[in-house]
Amino acid sequence: MSDPAGKGLTLPKPGRRIEVLDLARGLALFAMASYHFFWDIEQFGYLEPGTTTHGLFKVYARSIAGSFLFLAGVSLVLAHGKNIRPAAFAKRIGIVAGAAALISLVTFVVTPDSFIFFGILHAIAASSLIGLAFLRLPALVTVLVGVVCIALPAFYRNEVFNASWLSWIGLFTVPPRSNDFVPLMPWLGPFLIGMGCTKSAISYGVTERLAALNTGDNAISRVVRFCGRHSLAFYLMHQPLLLALVWTASQIVPATPNDPLPQFVSECEMGCGANNSAAFCERFCGCVTDELLSKKLFQPFVTGEITQETDARIPAIADQCTASSRDP
Repeated sequence: MSDPAGKGLTLPKPGRRIEVLDLARGLALFAMASYHFFWDIEQFGYLEPGTTTHGLFKVYARSIAGSFLFLAGVSLVLAHGKNIRPAAFAKRIGIVAGAAALISLVTFVVTPDSFIFFGILHAIAASSLIGLAFLRLPALVTVLVGVVCIALPAFYRNEVFNASWLSWIGLFTVPPRSNDFVPLMPWLGPFLIGMGCTKSAISYGVTERLAALNTGDNAISRVVRFCGRHSLAFYLMHQPLLLALVWTASQIVPATPNDPLPQFVSECEMGCGANNSAAFCERFCGCVTDELLSKKLFQPFVTGEITQETDARIPAIADQCTASSRDP
């Protein structure tokens, strides 16, 4: 075991799993599934529009995303220490990136106006590549850079990042439409913090003690750990299954149709509120809604007949409302 100065990192014995991490991943997966269940029933009209994107639900969703990225950072250090294993890394990143691409393709076919072009798997893949540069850096430096990544969007944004091919960085002024958007900033932060904490944990022998913990042998614990060990498969399968269940229920007991206007405003304020003040978002979304309605673009836009990529009037409205909604 290395000393705290970090002259070397000795990982847990090969082949010895840290079951408490499997348990943590499994709990995060079930938390994610519970959130997606409520998101699904909202989409089918059983909850008020915006229910899952505000208040405690919003905090819940962000906590889940942060926990996944933190644990991914933990796993990167445990898998490689300071010396990357190229074949193992290439295999893992290929699987994650391939799954991310599959999700983008499927959601583009199903919901082209709000498809997932940079969701949680995209963020994990990109963070893993960036994380390689931090494997040999001190734990404190890694954590501090992670904190900077979390804080940066609150202090710096630029309209150049509004472009669709740059919005994934996270420094935009107008958020893109997507059903699951996890931009690099601030979400690289929890990943790097997970890496830094794991380096310190290894240096102080914490990982060896965690590996020795007994997480229980009851059925629930075994199921949760099993899901944690197969987290990617769980992630890919859970949402289609939930959607199938909710769709089936909607055929038996249909929800009362909702007015699309409140839902549009709610989703607009949710996307805007990720990186702007509530007052700005209220003005911005009110302005966008008024402009769309006055130009008879609201219905075509919410139904996907037109998008910001296919109709230049949409980004023009967004730019106009951004300028007019800024604090005096």
